[in-house]
Amino acid sequence: MQLNGHDRHELPNSDLTGQVLAYTSLLPIAILVGFVTLIMFKRELHTISFFGGLVLNEGVNWLLKHILREPRPCEGAHAALTTEYGMPSSHSQFIWFFVVYFFLFLYLRMHQTNNARCVELLWRHILSITLLGVALSVSYSRVYLLYHTWSQVFYGAVAGCIIGIVWFFFTQEVLTPLFPKIAAWPISEFFLVRDTSLIPNILWFEYTVTRSEARNRQRKLGTKLQ
Repeated sequence: MQLNGHDRHELPNSDLTGQVLAYTSLLPIAILVGFVTLIMFKRELHTISFFGGLVLNEGVNWLLKHILREPRPCEGAHAALTTEYGMPSSHSQFIWFFVVYFFLFLYLRMHQTNNARCVELLWRHILSITLLGVALSVSYSRVYLLYHTWSQVFYGAVAGCIIGIVWFFFTQEVLTPLFPKIAAWPISEFFLVRDTSLIPNILWFEYTVTRSEARNRQRKLGTKLQ
């Protein structure tokens, strides 16, 4: 994936659509920064595995590009890129891996109960539709900005979806059973790496635990002040 800002500099100021899509194509940078931030502050094994899948996905993309060696459209127009190969699109493969994995995580991993409230289901659907729109926008931006052909974007999306599905179920079926042991390693305890695989809704769990702890500390503080 070519993480650069050259897209927007090559567009005339009058091309508002191109300017918007150029910034949209930079979303993978925000995603990577978000992952690094989450790993640093949460140190949760499933998040680390998700990030590892993204790295693997990028490695597969690099390998496919150098096997297929299909040039980009308008070869030479983007000389600043580190590779002239465009099949498959790395942006498309990246964003569709992320979205498909997130879909599966949202609906198969983050389940609380079978009778989830309508509000919980609603925000999942809204988030899913939003992510789908983001994936389509990023993919379209690569064609609009002449970095890729439609076929390069399409096969990038297919590759990202396949790898995302495979990596999710590999994480769920193979890695997740190992997470308790990994979290118990001395090095994991030293770096405060944790496993939350058995907690259905981590957001609700952290909210309730934090609220309970805050109330306990407030009661203790009130007792000392009396």
